[in-house]
Amino acid sequence: MEYNSYWYLGLGILSILLLIYVYKKSRSPRSLLLFIVIIGLGYMIETVIYIFGHSYQYYPNFIDHDPFYDSNMGAIASNALALPAAATFIGALRKNWLWILFFISLFAGIEWTFLKLNIYSHNWWEIGYTALGLLFFFPLARICYQLLSQPLKGFLHSLLLFLIVGPFSGSLHIMPIMFFTIRYYEFGLFDQQSQDTTAFSAIFYLTASLFYVWIVKRHWTVKWLKYVITPLLMYTANVILQKVGILHSLVWWDTWYYVIVSICLLRLTVTFSKHLSIGPQKNA
Repeated sequence: MEYNSYWYLGLGILSILLLIYVYKKSRSPRSLLLFIVIIGLGYMIETVIYIFGHSYQYYPNFIDHDPFYDSNMGAIASNALALPAAATFIGALRKNWLWILFFISLFAGIEWTFLKLNIYSHNWWEIGYTALGLLFFFPLARICYQLLSQPLKGFLHSLLLFLIVGPFSGSLHIMPIMFFTIRYYEFGLFDQQSQDTTAFSAIFYLTASLFYVWIVKRHWTVKWLKYVITPLLMYTANVILQKVGILHSLVWWDTWYYVIVSICLLRLTVTFSKHLSIGPQKNA
């Protein structure tokens, strides 16, 4: 493990410890659910400013064969661990604005430190943008926690379900690509193949997540039918993308992996949908 990696690994470990503290302090599975919701929100924000906006670059040195995929790992350390853990601490434990300002200052300091250590760099981004964004991001965690405190239906149910499913869908989609190079996308959005692949992967997982939410929210007379339609559509989508030259599979099991994952994610969506509909009291 290299010098850069220790900093990102340390940040990840501290974030996990903070999350464990929050869970023990709150004694509620809602805190973990909030953590996942915030990851989903963070993934969507990063899709805009990091993947498509190319705002900054991470250098965690976790992946040797491609610098952009390595940068993605830094983005995951930030947006799937550090920021969501802090937001969960604020939301689940109902912390006030002094704590919010403390964490904003802390993350601004971490960003400044990482810049000075040359393990992270800005393209057009500024530390002030981070501080301004967190000024809205952290209070939003408190709102989300309140929403998770009651049974949900309608648009709010669909929105939070989408944010919960998104991190699982996105991570299961991109991780095998980054680590095992099982496929790449050629969509023409960016010249760099790994960045083009990451960008289209984001479009793919967001679209798939919307579909999982939509199909679960339908009232099926034959309930098992959705478990037939979903993998068939995933298989068809992969075949079409290959035919038009966007998808390039590099291992024989590539398509079947995503077909199986689609079934697992559908089942996961059904489970979380029921949890959100029932609310915390009956789930206790």
